[in-house]
Amino acid sequence: MLLRRVLAPLRVQTFLILGFLSGFTTPSSAGDFQLISPDELSMTSEPLAPGAPAIILYREVERDDSGLSAHENNYVRIKILKEEGRKYADIEIPFFKGSGNNIVKINARTIQPNGSIVNFDGKVFEKSIVKAKGLKYMAKTFTLPAIQVGSVIEYYYTIDLSEHYIFDSHWILNDDLFTKSARFSLKPYTTPYAHVAVRWVWQGLPPGTEPPKEGPDHIIRLQVNNMAAFTTEDYMPPENEVKARVDFIYSDEFEKDAETFWKKKGKQYNDTVESFVNKKKAMEQALSQIVSPGDTPEVKLQKIYARVQQIRNTSYEIRRTEQEEKRANEKEASNVEDVWKRGYGDATQLNRLFLALTRAAGFEAYAVKASDRSNYFFSPNTMDEHQLDTNVVLVKVNSKDMYFDPGAVFTPFALLEWSETGVQGLRLDKDGGSWVRTVLPFPSESRIERKADLTLSETGDLEGKLTITFTGLEAMDRRLDERNEDEADRKKYLEDQAHEYIPAGCDIDLTNKPDWTSSSPTLIAEYDLKIPGWVSGSGKRAMLPIGLFTATERHLFDHTNRVQPIYFRFPSEKVDDVKITLPVGWEVSSMPASKDQAGGKIIFYASKVESDKGSVHLSRKLSMDVLLLDAKSYPALRDFFQIVRTSDEAQVVLQPIGASAKK
Repeated sequence: MLLRRVLAPLRVQTFLILGFLSGFTTPSSAGDFQLISPDELSMTSEPLAPGAPAIILYREVERDDSGLSAHENNYVRIKILKEEGRKYADIEIPFFKGSGNNIVKINARTIQPNGSIVNFDGKVFEKSIVKAKGLKYMAKTFTLPAIQVGSVIEYYYTIDLSEHYIFDSHWILNDDLFTKSARFSLKPYTTPYAHVAVRWVWQGLPPGTEPPKEGPDHIIRLQVNNMAAFTTEDYMPPENEVKARVDFIYSDEFEKDAETFWKKKGKQYNDTVESFVNKKKAMEQALSQIVSPGDTPEVKLQKIYARVQQIRNTSYEIRRTEQEEKRANEKEASNVEDVWKRGYGDATQLNRLFLALTRAAGFEAYAVKASDRSNYFFSPNTMDEHQLDTNVVLVKVNSKDMYFDPGAVFTPFALLEWSETGVQGLRLDKDGGSWVRTVLPFPSESRIERKADLTLSETGDLEGKLTITFTGLEAMDRRLDERNEDEADRKKYLEDQAHEYIPAGCDIDLTNKPDWTSSSPTLIAEYDLKIPGWVSGSGKRAMLPIGLFTATERHLFDHTNRVQPIYFRFPSEKVDDVKITLPVGWEVSSMPASKDQAGGKIIFYASKVESDKGSVHLSRKLSMDVLLLDAKSYPALRDFFQIVRTSDEAQVVLQPIGASAKK
């Protein structure tokens, strides 16, 4: 079959390492620059990375989780082999601002082919990359001086780790460049007050690489040689899932098999949830303020969901300073009654309030610890409780399982955030729970619909009204992106999106004020649109391209080869409905044939052109009901989109009325 709808984990088989194994000596990356060899200075190419503009000669990661001053030392040495490799002198060291982690002790230098050294003494800047739930994803940036082909650049720095990140230890082994040699070490977290053990799993080690080992000094080490460059491609799975890596898992209780591990964890999770929601009388009183006795079960559920989403959600507020927190003097809720009375809570607490209220309304409902597939694809066999990193609520409605996450802002009723759809989760109960899989929405539930009523001028310009309706996850995505922005930024955001769809220069002006603050299933944007010179002609004929909103598919999957699997965040569809009124005295001479193309049962494309009384009606639909494809399916996928592009490039031929008869 061409494509698959079921999400399949990509993880390479993982292993549990037991015992104390020997390793090489501890690296010393934090202290100073290391000696460079004459061979490194004189090299002009790397046989294992032919044509590479640059390579990493040496990389070192020395992580220490053991004490209060947890930190990670990083050392990188890069050889510039070609002119285009000079760009690697622009260094970016990413970090999360506000996470408590700090980048310190940055040192850098350039070594010329003759061995002369130019130390970096410039300024280090901070650059914002993305924003997420009150945190800014930033990078420390700087540019090394005097770069030429043959130069070696090297730098080292330290990350001071916050307490939370001590338990998020991992090594990412490959980079955008080929790595000739790399060393990694970890001194695990220890405490005299409790037994905390660590185990590790890995994927993607180069052939012949000896797996990570723990030495007699209890430091875990890994030596990697000739690590291939990582290929980044559009529509690929999360980098955490496909990059070579080693992950460390801390726990105070390890089990020999996954079933025993998750049963124990499930009971612990369930005890925590039930302790928080066990306020039956208070919830019955709260419910009386939300629903009416005559409401149907479905109406009751909708009212409960809407009411919980009205409660202030602290998880999506911009992070406060310590002083602001003290002034607010907001105490942590200890149960659902606290959340209800105080009128605020974090995302998890709001979900638990929803759980308690649905139970008070007579529904059979369960808490579910689920996995977020935006960073990893969860595997129970890994026995990593941190990968069950989100929570949803399962409610039985007319014997049907329905999943809810009112703690996720802007999430429409009966939908989940895209990263929570189609994932495995642990449905909690007193016996330890059972595995379930959340619902994957149909493409029609996450749709972009573009409806236009345009007029064609004598000079070939298109002008008129455009309405774009974003539905379901498409609407939610945009509300999340712009939740902290002002009206001017939101206007530009939607105008830029419309520009992206149109494969020509155009003038677009948003004319309405979309509803940015609700969980409505739709977000509607209305525009004035003008596309100068859309129709071209010669003599008595004019050519009208039918692909008005096809720019985002014009170069989709047009590369010949593919390395990574193909990954779509969620099933979706695009639907176009365009009416074009022709100039007086013009008519349609010929139209492209209708096109219906299916790729298995989960990708579908249709295009149709109709003519009626001085107008042209264009309709188009592209539906994708797929999450994950192996790279071996790429040729078939590429062929499908070549057919789509060919059809989108078709044209309607226009001519003056009666021109054919005069011939």
